[in-house]
Amino acid sequence: MSRPKTNPKNDVKEGSCFKSIPVSSGRESYVPQGVDIIVDQTASKAIKGYWALSDRVHLVKIAGKPVDLNIIQVYAPTANSNDEDLDKFYNDLDTAKTQCKSQDPLIIMGDFNAKVGTEKVYDIVGKHGLGIRNEQGEKLIEWCQTNNTIVGNTWFQQFPRRKWTWKSPGDETRNQIDYMMISKRYRNASLLAKTYPSADCCSDHVPVVGKFKLKLKKNSKPFTNIKFDLAILKANQTIREKYQIAVQNKFEALGDAEEVEQQWDNFKSAIMEAATEVIPKVKRKATQKWMTEEILNLMEERRCAKGNKEKYEQIHKNVQEICNMSKEN
Repeated sequence: MSRPKTNPKNDVKEGSCFKSIPVSSGRESYVPQGVDIIVDQTASKAIKGYWALSDRVHLVKIAGKPVDLNIIQVYAPTANSNDEDLDKFYNDLDTAKTQCKSQDPLIIMGDFNAKVGTEKVYDIVGKHGLGIRNEQGEKLIEWCQTNNTIVGNTWFQQFPRRKWTWKSPGDETRNQIDYMMISKRYRNASLLAKTYPSADCCSDHVPVVGKFKLKLKKNSKPFTNIKFDLAILKANQTIREKYQIAVQNKFEALGDAEEVEQQWDNFKSAIMEAATEVIPKVKRKATQKWMTEEILNLMEERRCAKGNKEKYEQIHKNVQEICNMSKEN
């Protein structure tokens, strides 16, 4: 694998509007083949680096906020190629994907020389594809399932002329073998994917255009602070003795630790586990005048029913009705 270019400004060809990043793949002389990526000058200033893994797989990382955007351009072996070439292509694709962080948006596009067909496959392939699925299409779907990506072209209803991406010599057949794929996590960011057969680009392929809109928000886990009724340790001697015995037993069960940090972790774990088992929690207090004990109990029951959608919605409906009645009263 060639080394990533951290400053591509010195290595790209500049035009009036665009910059082209060629795939060198470590060769002594560049021969125009394989894949290439063209970006406008605005986007070129945000390029963090690019990886030319082979003539068939090319990764570009564009700096973004709060996350970066990763684009992989590919050109898969044709149906006449042997299994070794196809395996090498998917190995290079796997290597390119490992260069991307799991939380970053990933777009994979290019000529996969595969037909995924019109049959829907879970949430990977939609029903708006074209043609009959072939062996390479099965392999592509299998890779998408393993790497949590979707085939974007197949999820948008288009006229047949907006689906085919390649025509055979003599225009005898037309197939859909070029795709735009995106991480399943960002599937809602894909707004459109279709072809433009009227474009004059001197090729047996037609351009595939995708429209994406990313709206990101920070995922943060809510901090849950468990409050114990510590006053009961002074008031109730039975609970106090029970708690002391529980802490001692748990701490001794963890064994001796040589490092200070490990000793502290063991001590903290023993205290928290014993407190959870012995000391009752502080009951939730109402913060609003209209809040009643019945509503608090229903809210707790609703929280415990998060795994059951139907039960959760029913309890949630009851909570809203009782809250509205209590507010009116």
